[in-house]
Amino acid sequence: MKRLYVDMLNHQLRSERQMVFLSGPRQVGKTTVAKLIAEKWKRSCFWNWDNTQDREVIMSGVSSIIEIANIASPSNEPTLLIFDELHKFRGWKDFLKGLFDATEDRARILVTGSARLDVFRRGGDSLMGRYFPWRMHPLSIGELSNTQLPNNLLREPATSEHQCLEKLLQFGGFPEPFIKQSDSFSRRWKNLRTQQLFKEDLRDLTRIQDLGQTEHLAEVLRHCAGQLTSYTTLSKHVRSSIKTVSSWLQTLESFYYCFPVRPYFKNIPRSLRKEPKYYLWDWSNVPDTGQRNENFIACMLNKSVQIWTDLGLGNFELRFIRDTEGNEVDFVVTKNDEVWFIVEVKTGEQKLSKSLARFQKATNAKHAFQICMQLEEENPPLDIFNYNDPIIIPATSLLSRLL
Repeated sequence: MKRLYVDMLNHQLRSERQMVFLSGPRQVGKTTVAKLIAEKWKRSCFWNWDNTQDREVIMSGVSSIIEIANIASPSNEPTLLIFDELHKFRGWKDFLKGLFDATEDRARILVTGSARLDVFRRGGDSLMGRYFPWRMHPLSIGELSNTQLPNNLLREPATSEHQCLEKLLQFGGFPEPFIKQSDSFSRRWKNLRTQQLFKEDLRDLTRIQDLGQTEHLAEVLRHCAGQLTSYTTLSKHVRSSIKTVSSWLQTLESFYYCFPVRPYFKNIPRSLRKEPKYYLWDWSNVPDTGQRNENFIACMLNKSVQIWTDLGLGNFELRFIRDTEGNEVDFVVTKNDEVWFIVEVKTGEQKLSKSLARFQKATNAKHAFQICMQLEEENPPLDIFNYNDPIIIPATSLLSRLL
């Protein structure tokens, strides 16, 4: 399955000297994307830290890499060097700095990892200026319909099958279970992925000793996705201190288990300012239907927001609004600190929320959408970004426009 990241990252590698750091959840397809990119280069080399022979080559140092890749002398076209799961190497930053400085004109470097490559600071000189970070997300409505990037931020209006939406909700956006579309396979795949995260990654790459409690925290998050985070309540659930719970949450973020959406409060009287809401990268793990729908939309918006930012198209953020009186909209998308559009997610209700108009006026948002998950898209599709007043739309009317 081709992903939109192949052409996007290949262009980055060919047009800029900086290394590409591609991070994302386990099994999201980073290695597959890296190998597809390699096929587009005349010369490329691939090393996986989890492979014993490859690990020995990496630990032999920069000179060994240069010799094996045959890049001691200049060439008409640089050689692509790919390092998979390199963050597990204690000295990976020093290694990359030395390799980049020694081969800047003769090689391009792609590094992939299932943990945030800017988190594990093992010492050594900073790599600032030598790399661009990219984040890889699960499949989305927009990517399944077209793997080419649009000329502008948004794709052109297009009809998207409601069945595609239902399959993503059921099986998630990770390629293998989505392609298989088997409930039994999906359950086994998720169980194995969870074991790898808590029995291998957290054990090997962190100093957390209470792995059982961390796994219990993850299970609690699964049942309260999209709810306001109470650190006090979470600490009681896992029987640990608030400080420890906060640290564990940051670790779960760094391993792409969950991500926070923080409140937007500019020009919002009596707004909440501190408590975030947490969502799972794999929305299909959320058992409650309404929460899963909201988590799914959060993932779709977060993917576009992060890709737009990684592409250098502006500084985009995903937020939410809630005031002390309980008025709320689920999501706010900002561009360069200005609100672009706001989104409310409903499973079946088709009565327009009063909060949309309230917060659209307060934020000067250009658009206000209330998504109804059960609505099917019109044919021809509605161009929802031609509407400025609050409007009820099918989920695919928005999601097909995103990345």
